[in-house]
Amino acid sequence: MSIYKSYFNRNNTIVYNSDVNTGRNPVAELFFGSVDNLISPKGYSRFIFDIDLDELRNRISNNTISTGCSKNITHTLRMTNSSSFDQELLNKQWSNGRRRATSFDLILFRIPKVSGTTGQGQIWDEGVGYDYYDANTTNSFDSMFYRQSPPNDKSYSTRPSNWFNSQTISGWTTPGIYDNTNSLTGSSAVFNYSALTIVDVQHFEFGNEDIEFDMTDEINNILTGATTGTTGWGIAFRPEIENITGLTENSSVGFFTRHTQTFYEPYLETNYDDLIQDDRNIFYETKQNKLYLYSYAQGQPQSLDANPTVDLVDINGDQINGFTGLSTCQVTKGVYEVTISGLTATTVPCMVYDTWKGLSINGTSISDVENEFVLRPLSDFYQIGSTNQEPSLYGFDFYGLKQDEKILGGDIRKVGVIVKKAYTTREVLNKVDAYYRIYVREGTTEVQVQDWTEINRTPDGHYFILDTSDKIPNEYFVDLKVNTDREVNTYKRQIKFQIVDRK
Repeated sequence: MSIYKSYFNRNNTIVYNSDVNTGRNPVAELFFGSVDNLISPKGYSRFIFDIDLDELRNRISNNTISTGCSKNITHTLRMTNSSSFDQELLNKQWSNGRRRATSFDLILFRIPKVSGTTGQGQIWDEGVGYDYYDANTTNSFDSMFYRQSPPNDKSYSTRPSNWFNSQTISGWTTPGIYDNTNSLTGSSAVFNYSALTIVDVQHFEFGNEDIEFDMTDEINNILTGATTGTTGWGIAFRPEIENITGLTENSSVGFFTRHTQTFYEPYLETNYDDLIQDDRNIFYETKQNKLYLYSYAQGQPQSLDANPTVDLVDINGDQINGFTGLSTCQVTKGVYEVTISGLTATTVPCMVYDTWKGLSINGTSISDVENEFVLRPLSDFYQIGSTNQEPSLYGFDFYGLKQDEKILGGDIRKVGVIVKKAYTTREVLNKVDAYYRIYVREGTTEVQVQDWTEINRTPDGHYFILDTSDKIPNEYFVDLKVNTDREVNTYKRQIKFQIVDRK
């Protein structure tokens, strides 16, 4: 599995019955309860955002991210809670007097179109505001000091978007985007909460959890064109919480926005299966094995016009019954996979040839490609005896990425991993269950960037793709992990590199 991150192109927090704009605030503060710590009917806020899906669409279009062999592609919205780093902050008050919320649900909803489910999408602007409150005060005089307000609170703005307006000359069809009391009637009823498209709901027990909304169906429908006209989404408390009245204080939860100056910028995480586990060098009879075809044009991966088919041929040139016209799937750009199960022979080991047919690129037919592999006896797959198999220690060499290298953001590297027995220089291992993960360090804390991911295995060796286009400039570390005889050995900080900005 690999991941790709898509980032927000706009976001804002709108406040009930207020024209304040906080689009540039580094923290999205969702609150409910009293307003300014005074007993009042109710107050609450909602966070709205949009995601730049252009590069994700492009990668799917050119088959870098392929749905061919994937069991599924998932999309998860991830936002870091601004109080997730310190347990002591639980049940405490912020500097502005708001208490940290606990035991609540947040909803993820789609911003409805101008007529609810039809018509044009509601276009909105992020705005340039920062503060929730206007710091301007009137001039005052007392016996000790003359206080004069600043000429302008440049951090405060009422420019759209806000609770009432999406842009300067256009308002939301319904203030706040939807009505949480379900009191709208007639044609306006499509903007009741009950008519919203709720994408996901997440429960927060302690209030310091990070957002992990499942957007798989929502994003896949947008990518396939089943859903059109989407202009963004919103996050809010359930109406039952927003409508609580008579509270003497308010409670809030904060998440880093796209304007944070920290590493914790929110994003959509797309998980897809592009793992290559080529069994050409270790092909055993009767069990499931996988073979791959790699297609290039002048050294660059090149997709075929259609998926090829595969015939298996014995050493005499005869097709093997039951193993002709095998279907294939596309793993990623220029890589095709065939799964073979149950292949056996009268005499093993023996040579088998795999012929890939139906090849064409940009309408030009290409001759069939014939490869070969050795069919090995299944007994070689197992190690059975009177002695216990001892866990192995490993050593690693890398190419394609230098230690402590500074990489320009946007570069894509193919990082080769040579797996060897520890303390040896020549004994290279072909079949190893090896994984890698990527993270950054914040003090003594390791902040995960990519979870444990199995390393690709080809007849030539092991490798993984390091794509920096979706990674924020920082110093990164790579750990490796190998599973062997009930042991999991993690090899810390095998690679360290930095991603730097282009000027």
